[in-house]
Amino acid sequence: MTLGSKIAWDDTVLPFQLDHSDIRGRVARLDGVLDDVLKQHDYPPVIEALVAEAALLTALIGQTVKLRWKLSLQIRGDGPARLIATDYYGPTEDGQPARIRAYASFDETRIQADVDPFSQIGRGFFGIMIDQGKGMTPYQGITPIAGGSLSACAQTYFAQSEQIPTRFSLAFGKSVLAGDDEGWRAGGVMLQHMPKASPLRAEASEDGGDDQGLLRANDILDGDDEENWNRVNMHLDTVDELELVGPSVHPTDLLVRLFHEEKPRVFDAQPVTFGCTCSEDRVRQSLSIYSAKDIGHMTTEDGKVTADCQFCGAHYVLDPATVGFEGSAPTDEDQD
Repeated sequence: MTLGSKIAWDDTVLPFQLDHSDIRGRVARLDGVLDDVLKQHDYPPVIEALVAEAALLTALIGQTVKLRWKLSLQIRGDGPARLIATDYYGPTEDGQPARIRAYASFDETRIQADVDPFSQIGRGFFGIMIDQGKGMTPYQGITPIAGGSLSACAQTYFAQSEQIPTRFSLAFGKSVLAGDDEGWRAGGVMLQHMPKASPLRAEASEDGGDDQGLLRANDILDGDDEENWNRVNMHLDTVDELELVGPSVHPTDLLVRLFHEEKPRVFDAQPVTFGCTCSEDRVRQSLSIYSAKDIGHMTTEDGKVTADCQFCGAHYVLDPATVGFEGSAPTDEDQD
């Protein structure tokens, strides 16, 4: 892969379909996006790894949402890693990049170094929310933390909540390319069996499942569908980490290498970038439910109300007289 093609494929999600087996999927490559997400914070390595995996899952899953829609992942646990939250904002117009942001909340005193990052979550839940915009009720589905990785949780979510067989193969970490500084790279493949109306799906929740009663792909499929799914997954099992993260393997070349017998067909790639939606107006709106007395309790010794964005680290300093439902309208001087 040339430098030009590497740059062209970094920070993109490429949708594809395997016509022979009725399976769709996406290939994602994240480079600068992941660096931009993680450099906002000074996370311990195990937390960085969890945020990197969640951001990569978000890019792969989020590519399906429509223009101006928002998809969020939320992972909550009772371990040292208390919360991993990500947002994917669909592009505002066709051809525009989607935006991703992410952050983590954790108990630094309980974090264990040199352990499997997933073990730091403990017991909890993995949730996905889709917001279709103003006037629409957001959709939310959750599944228990299980399976040994966030990608396994996502697979269980789609089997349990959507009854869609889903598979992820991910790779992520810090790397150094010739002539470059050390940086984060991530790549992955997502497979989904095309949904069909089937009596089996109604019966699966009663008869199938793992030892926790959670559905798996093979609880949902049978006959030719199951055979196709197993065959395509065997092909995906042959992928290695360097092929997933690049930069030496073009995503379309990877699809041909893995699935040439399945007749892969690609669609337009979706560029992604880091983006946060925080603003002073949004901060003021969030404080609009408080009275002047409440705002007084939030005021610092310097006579200011401050707020920090957990996603991008932006710091806002406001005049307490201009916030809350009893506040006066801010002047231009207040907003400088």
